[in-house]
Amino acid sequence: MAASTHVSHDTHSTTAGGSWSTRRIATTALLCALAFVLTFVEVPIFPPAPWLMYDPSGIVAFVAALVFGPSTGTIVVVLPWVLKTLFSFNPWGHLMAIVAGVALVVPAALVARRASGTRGLVAGMVVGAVIALAACIVGNIIVTPLYTAVSTADVIAMIVPILLPFNALKIVINCVVTALIQKPIKQVVSQ
Repeated sequence: MAASTHVSHDTHSTTAGGSWSTRRIATTALLCALAFVLTFVEVPIFPPAPWLMYDPSGIVAFVAALVFGPSTGTIVVVLPWVLKTLFSFNPWGHLMAIVAGVALVVPAALVARRASGTRGLVAGMVVGAVIALAACIVGNIIVTPLYTAVSTADVIAMIVPILLPFNALKIVINCVVTALIQKPIKQVVSQ
């Protein structure tokens, strides 16, 4: 009887040779679940505009982007907000949260990966913050008049006294907390 020359080729994308291991998929799912829960934690952080709420879900997505890369960060930004739309129908607000989150975490993770260490992290956060701040302002100018009675001119008038400081404060909170927790979390998930 001839010996079998069958060679097993395990090319499944969740194997160690694939770009997404089973562990990474599970960790991403857990991060999405945590971010989803945190979308419901809404805190007024800017007294002049108490209707603008901060939620800490962006921190989870930011950590995911720095630990696993921009694609994972994007998933952890987008999926929780899409899911939240099923529970709290606010598609325009959720779209704004997605744009703000992706605009922060993707550029920051890309820069931080190119220039490693603290210098790369800080540079990434600065680049991400500038892009996110611009995206938030432009997004508000375009989207807010679509679902509220506020005109484009009124939104533009709110940029300096309300939108700029609120979004800057939100971005600073996300960057500072992420900077403090990302390294210990990276060590835990890379074991």
